[in-house]
Amino acid sequence: MADGVLTAGVRRWVRLPVAARVALIYLVARAVTTLFFLLAAGESTSLSRFGAAPGLDDYVLGWDAQWYWFVAENGYPAELPLTDSGQIAENPWAFMPVFAYAAKVIGLGNWGAGALIVSIVAGYLACITLYRLLHERIGDGAAMWAVVFFASGPLAAMFQVGYAESLFVLLLLVALDLVARRRYGWVYPLIVVMGFTRPGILAFALYLGLVGIMRWRRRREDPLPSSEVVHIVALGALATVVGFAWQTIAAVATGDPNAYLATELAWRRNWGGTGEEGFLPFDGWVQAAQFWSVQWGLPGWAGLIALVLLVVGTALVLLQSHAVRALGPDLRLWSASYLLYLLAVFFPQSSTFRLLMPLTPLWGAVAVPRSRGYRLSVLALCLAGQWLWIHFMYGMAQTFWQVP
Repeated sequence: MADGVLTAGVRRWVRLPVAARVALIYLVARAVTTLFFLLAAGESTSLSRFGAAPGLDDYVLGWDAQWYWFVAENGYPAELPLTDSGQIAENPWAFMPVFAYAAKVIGLGNWGAGALIVSIVAGYLACITLYRLLHERIGDGAAMWAVVFFASGPLAAMFQVGYAESLFVLLLLVALDLVARRRYGWVYPLIVVMGFTRPGILAFALYLGLVGIMRWRRRREDPLPSSEVVHIVALGALATVVGFAWQTIAAVATGDPNAYLATELAWRRNWGGTGEEGFLPFDGWVQAAQFWSVQWGLPGWAGLIALVLLVVGTALVLLQSHAVRALGPDLRLWSASYLLYLLAVFFPQSSTFRLLMPLTPLWGAVAVPRSRGYRLSVLALCLAGQWLWIHFMYGMAQTFWQVP
């Protein structure tokens, strides 16, 4: 009897339109995140960044959202602020304009309301696009579970705060889907918008280059018309140009050719004074490996060994994991491109977890195993991770490493 009722319920669920199924999942997930925020507000004290008993609006406008708000209201400075020692200080040039101004327009002057709307709506549309990207690769059930994990995952708070992550992931997933379906025309404007939403478009340029190489090597089994060659090369070139455009704009606007990189390094200096020597590709992770080892009472070389093991282990997962291979070579190439980009340009700290959101397609690999117990266990881990993230980054928010 119970099995019959369950089977009937599953059939009714499957018959619902994809948009409706995703909407129900997303609404439940957002209700859970709201509950977690309320719990975090209840434990917040006067020592927290948000003070005692903050409201949900305080969290929407917290941390980097303040910078986006500042950009929307005041624009970008023509003169870079300096520290007491004469170095370039933190300033709005680290935050790109699309999300900031979109929130202002949609909020009709109430930037916080606009930011919340953009993040929530973009998150929902990203869930639908994730399903569309995955369902032909891993099946309907696994694709929908990937949506569940994404909507409820450790970083799900980003769907309800004034950060650009939701919007960027939506644009990225649409672009990946269009490239996979070889509908290149719409990718051109998407690249431009992505490039001015948050950093990461250079990883997309690398991905396009690798896709082009893959398609060329497989051209006998999968014909590669000259028109597609032109599109792939042109899109890669556009992504490269856009990837360096913000640095150029900042240099022209401020008169300082190093304005953008120096601004980014201003944040890195907060972590043990690293970044004083300027930007060197891949150097951030080497410095961080030693910095965090010392923080945890270990010798610096232990962090370097851990870094090597992390890089090798990640590469093996991308190359050998059956579940990851089920996603298709293009999504593996994107994952590798973005991870290489992170390795080249970022200093790992608490915000780095948030920067993993563009790896959203990999939730499909997590969802591939079909055991109900396994999937429910993953969901439980997602919710636990989400609570810990909100607890430390918003509820406590007292120490230098608690930056979302």
